[in-house]
Amino acid sequence: MPTPDQALPGRPLAMPVADRHEVLPSSLKGPFPEGAQVAVFGMGCFWGSERLFWTLPGVLTTSAGYAGGFTRNPTYEEVSSGMTGHAEVVQVVYDPTKIAYEDLLKVFWENHDPTQGMRQGNDVGTQYRSAIYTTTEEQAATARASRDAFAPIVARAGKGEITTEIAPLGDYYFAEDYHQQYLAATKNPNGYCNHGPNGLSCPVGVARTAG
Repeated sequence: MPTPDQALPGRPLAMPVADRHEVLPSSLKGPFPEGAQVAVFGMGCFWGSERLFWTLPGVLTTSAGYAGGFTRNPTYEEVSSGMTGHAEVVQVVYDPTKIAYEDLLKVFWENHDPTQGMRQGNDVGTQYRSAIYTTTEEQAATARASRDAFAPIVARAGKGEITTEIAPLGDYYFAEDYHQQYLAATKNPNGYCNHGPNGLSCPVGVARTAG
């Protein structure tokens, strides 16, 4: 990871993205409905992780982006260089009356390997690290509790220690427009990203069926 003084400087202008979600009847950028909450997860490549979350009932919108780093409004190439400090993440805006944060955490923990450090499978680099960026103190406490509950299950499976970063969300930057809903049927019907069940059951939340 670069230090703040080593990181690329970036730019003042935000990445232009489409206003409308490619799959859901919602806006990528808001404003979001009153009472909506925001969660941010890094699970490696953001294409597959975004698709996991947009299928869940109660999720209002999703977007692919960058978080956890130092560079302002980074580009994909800059993030991939390892010199911004960012992780590839998905921002999930959800209705807490229809889906709980614990349910989102269950999807997060059960659909990638949270023990691989700065990689996810064949994708290697700081941008592919496992991360949970929280937007409230309640989310932070719930995320840590879910990690502690999942850790012995992961250990019994011989996976080693969980390396997931759990930290308050700083700046969230949208990824380039072509990354948004990349695996939507209307964009890349034959696209592929290595996300799916890891065979372990996290004892938090309610199992959700993609639909």
